[in-house]
Amino acid sequence: MAKNPTKTPAKTTRATQALDKAALRYSLHAYAYDPEAPRTGLQAAEALGVAPGRVLKTLMAAVDGKTVCLLVASDKEVSMKRVAAAFSGKAAAMLKPTDAERLTGYHVGGISPLGQKRVFPTAIDAGSLSDPAAEIHINGGGRGVQIRLTEGDLVAVLAALVVPLT
Repeated sequence: MAKNPTKTPAKTTRATQALDKAALRYSLHAYAYDPEAPRTGLQAAEALGVAPGRVLKTLMAAVDGKTVCLLVASDKEVSMKRVAAAFSGKAAAMLKPTDAERLTGYHVGGISPLGQKRVFPTAIDAGSLSDPAAEIHINGGGRGVQIRLTEGDLVAVLAALVVPLT
């Protein structure tokens, strides 16, 4: 997997800029985004021919009123009790889509954990990872754009907690 030096300006996002700044290797993968798909992560996995467990969806939540970022396999659901526990809180709830868009600077269906307007504490579901050298897909900062990189690089660049969230 090589750094993507041939990407066009249309494919450059704040997420790819964050990876370039960190000098990490990744590749971009475009697919036909379906705004009617009930679950964007599953639609991305199918369109790319990737197992749903290898595509992480980005979710934005609040723990005791503080915004956090969550990554979990597209075929799994988070447990709000586990999310609260991961951030030493008492209560967790998903953010409203409009709040997630305002805080991240991305549109729902295109929210990346990288290059958000602000850096939020981030947790990745331990059950969604298998090996630091294994490749994983995350949203690339736009609808229909996925980034493939190693699990180890993702954890490192996000300084993420790896804890059970499902």
